[in-house]
Amino acid sequence: MSSSTVNPPSSQQLPDAHPAEMSHRQIVEALVGILAALFVGMVSSTIVSNALPTIIADLDGSQRAYTWVVTSTLLAMTATTPIWGKLSDLFNKKLLLQLSIVIFVIGSSAAGASQNVGEMIGFRVIQGIGMGGITALAQTVIGAMIPPRQRGRYNGYLGSVMALATVSGPLIGGVIVDSSLGWRWCFYVCVPLAVIALALIQKTLHLEHKPRKASIDWGGAFLIAAAVSAVLIWVSFAGDDFAWLSWQTAAFLGGALVILALAVVVERRVAEPVVPPAIISKRTTLLAVIASLAVGIAMFGGSVFLGQYFQVARGYSPTEAGLLTMPLMLGVMVSSIVVGRMIVATGYYKRYIVGGVALLVVGFGLLGTIDHTTSLVLIGFYMVLVGAGVGASMQNLVLAVQNTVDSHEIGTASGVIAFFRSLGGAVGVTVLGAILSNHVTDLIAKGLTGIGVDASAMSGGSTLDVKNLPAPIAEVVRAAYGDGTARIFVVAAVVGVVGLIATVFIQEVALRKTVSMKPSEVGESATESPEAVTR
Repeated sequence: MSSSTVNPPSSQQLPDAHPAEMSHRQIVEALVGILAALFVGMVSSTIVSNALPTIIADLDGSQRAYTWVVTSTLLAMTATTPIWGKLSDLFNKKLLLQLSIVIFVIGSSAAGASQNVGEMIGFRVIQGIGMGGITALAQTVIGAMIPPRQRGRYNGYLGSVMALATVSGPLIGGVIVDSSLGWRWCFYVCVPLAVIALALIQKTLHLEHKPRKASIDWGGAFLIAAAVSAVLIWVSFAGDDFAWLSWQTAAFLGGALVILALAVVVERRVAEPVVPPAIISKRTTLLAVIASLAVGIAMFGGSVFLGQYFQVARGYSPTEAGLLTMPLMLGVMVSSIVVGRMIVATGYYKRYIVGGVALLVVGFGLLGTIDHTTSLVLIGFYMVLVGAGVGASMQNLVLAVQNTVDSHEIGTASGVIAFFRSLGGAVGVTVLGAILSNHVTDLIAKGLTGIGVDASAMSGGSTLDVKNLPAPIAEVVRAAYGDGTARIFVVAAVVGVVGLIATVFIQEVALRKTVSMKPSEVGESATESPEAVTR
């Protein structure tokens, strides 16, 4: 577990410490390729969301398999995001972004050819590795091009593309599943989009790069990934294969803690840590990490099951489910654009982050009141609140952290926040998926008993294949998923409160108007005292 013995250079030693600022036209041209790549990555995850019930039913999977098809991608993305971020500080950002797209395409093509759930999960891991690079590098490149004070304006474009991908993805996926093409084209359709993104990046992105000699902390990266994996595997199996309070639970959690402790030791000793303690120890970064964990758990863990709710509990087709989730994405789009421009105009960001997470909590709290008969208008309104909260907070948490580091650490800082947000998402999907699975199983058993059907008759089959179940049993299953889904939204709201508390204590620092810090600001950033804004 060795790393480079080369000491990280100071800002004065860096040849590109103060790179030439790009004009608005140059930035917009470069953003075309970057946002195209991000669009491909986002579409890949959202295009599958409404197809998952059909995919799992076709591959004869279970609710656990449904969860792990999502979690496997998030886990791979989480484990590799900080590595991609660190690589971007050392090597050519443009080539790394293109490499991540190629890896993503390979995973997408293989996932489309999957013949069973095991293959699907494995190929989704490869897809997640590419998505980790796209997610981390898109934010890193934007941070390297644009000063923090102006970044809110372009973050609005970023949020709009994310919202557009999230809105169009389920619709495209629904149309594909409902057509004669079949669900496999939900993966294949990303290939031509990725080729277009690669061409645009090659043509429009011209970012100066001056490499420095260093190596990656592979040992720390492996230990962090192992600790995260141990927790996620435990959550997936606990309560089903063994009790929550059991020796297996103690073994998983104890092992995760030991591995995490080793990771901390490694990260403190190596010259180029994947998750630098010096960055994590800053007040803004630490609180942003806590908030990003909470937002990730709430956002990914809560929203990923909305498509399932509309299809299984309400009986809508994948296309219709995609249309019904549009309020969530419209909230993200409008909020990210409006808030981004307000940050540019005022120079303040904390109030919008706090307000965004508060909206997230309220939205999920209201979604926690729904059942299988709730008005779709009310559900749509609740989703708008959640979307507005995500749009106002998610990208601006990254902005707050990027504002505290110099340009040569922008990739690492961006990767750290993306890592913890993805970690929160992976934990959220796994934990909430386990809660939903156990709760739905109990509700189905009670419902079947109520209509005089032996619950054991459902064992071995997929309850997600509702259309092929007898009408009385199908109604029990729909009611169970509709009523059971509310519980995970309540949990998401409670977790969101933790993020809200963290954002309240973030110290607002005036957004600088240059990409790089001035020599005097580099030292001051360690304590985050320059131009602190109290609002």
